[in-house]
Amino acid sequence: MIARIPPTRPGRIPAHPAVPHGPVMIGDTVAVRSDLDRIQAALDGTLLAGLPIGPGPAGTVLVADIDPHRLHEAWQAAEALVPLTGRRPLLVTDDFDDTLGIRPEPRPGPSDSRLRAFAEAGAACDPWLTYRHHSEDDDVDEGQAGHYARGLAGVDLTDLVSDLALPVPRPELERTVYDRLLADAGRHARVRDAVRFVTRTSYWFQPTGVQLMLLPTGDVRSSAYWVDFYGAPTEHHRWKLGEVLAQWRDRWDARLVASWGTMLQFQVGRPPAAGDEAWTVAGQLKGLAGNLDLSRWELAVALPAGDAWFVHDRP
Repeated sequence: MIARIPPTRPGRIPAHPAVPHGPVMIGDTVAVRSDLDRIQAALDGTLLAGLPIGPGPAGTVLVADIDPHRLHEAWQAAEALVPLTGRRPLLVTDDFDDTLGIRPEPRPGPSDSRLRAFAEAGAACDPWLTYRHHSEDDDVDEGQAGHYARGLAGVDLTDLVSDLALPVPRPELERTVYDRLLADAGRHARVRDAVRFVTRTSYWFQPTGVQLMLLPTGDVRSSAYWVDFYGAPTEHHRWKLGEVLAQWRDRWDARLVASWGTMLQFQVGRPPAAGDEAWTVAGQLKGLAGNLDLSRWELAVALPAGDAWFVHDRP
């Protein structure tokens, strides 16, 4: 199995000016308590019932003491309640940031106008101009072709590219491997069985200390405002990450489950079909996940075989 290196820096929730916003009226203790009571009541009868709950950073609400062995179930319980709470859920960890916890007093988040501008900026951008893997510009010469055709799965496919004139752009070589592999049912099945683990929840990183962060928005694109991810270090990057989240949700029903600082984990309701769909998504995932070690063609083989995506980008 390919090693997953845990986050190496503390999480960073953006700091924001003291302005009221959204469902919690900052500065109004009664309103804050009422909102927490409403959320707590919504959690009754779920896996999250009875867990500590209180204000988190930047207008969020935190539910603490999430069972690390039931992370996906905890997130699913909160996701089902978005129509009631108006808050998108996101699993976060305090393993690498001991300041991430329930606060004695609520902290302000963005104003409605600022959050609206954030979402509009994301909708107006093309995130794939930024999230593009550096290997897309590589050329493969004769001494490298075998390496890229073998990938990490351990299935030697060098014969599938033996007729290519070298050097050749790496995307062209990998697409040739992928297309010809699709026509070879036996070897395709061997590769799929070797790489499908990356599209299963059992491959996800599992921290020790986990909290459920309820974001003060129900909008997918806007939710990126609060996502701590190494690959989105500035607000401009988070605009683009928000557009990625919106595109993936619309096309693949891919929902962000967890952010561990250098990792993102997604539940996927409509996995891409083999062929052009899987190839496109594999390229997008590689662009966002600089440390996802599988070759693009291997990832394209894996994607139709699972309902979980894993993104890894670290220093």
